[in-house]
Amino acid sequence: MKKFIILSLLMTLSLTAGAQDAALAKNVLDKTAAIVGRKGGASADFTLSSKKYGNVSGSLAIKGNMFHAKTPKSIVWYNGKTQWSYMKSTNEVNVSTPTEAQQMRMNPYKFITIYRSGYNMSISDNGNSYWVHLVAQNKTRTIQELYILVNKKSYNPSQIKMRQDKDWTNISISNFKAKNLSNSVFTFNAKDYPSSEVVDLR
Repeated sequence: MKKFIILSLLMTLSLTAGAQDAALAKNVLDKTAAIVGRKGGASADFTLSSKKYGNVSGSLAIKGNMFHAKTPKSIVWYNGKTQWSYMKSTNEVNVSTPTEAQQMRMNPYKFITIYRSGYNMSISDNGNSYWVHLVAQNKTRTIQELYILVNKKSYNPSQIKMRQDKDWTNISISNFKAKNLSNSVFTFNAKDYPSSEVVDLR
């Protein structure tokens, strides 16, 4: 009987601790989302590393769910619905409707919307930062797992690790700045690339 009572207490304490962890993780990401997702917009530099895509560095502008990314080889515009990808080597613009994972690779701040539904959350201490861990509740979700490193004082994220199938993508973020941006920044303007070929992949 005593063993049963002790086991019950341990289970209750474990569940309580788990619920507190999830609540703290959500609170940290809520604060981060408020900073990153400011209405006016923001900019940052990023470095992406993955087995499939290698190492890519560039700059990023974001506003809500919209983003504009520049790398030495390409430029990407996303207005919240349509994505335009300009490849400098071919002078070609591909028009598409990106998946969740594709958006995440170009916009590491995509987590500010996806963490709110469909993920179990936990948190661990990492000195001056928190590691927030997200695991998808649905096994068919494009992004199955996420780690987000968040500074305890500024609540700016500095590193994101995401898993799609068995492959991990690591994204380091620096020079985050609040910046008021026009919506036109996130839409491809054909007049700026008069000689490029536009290929609609939708």
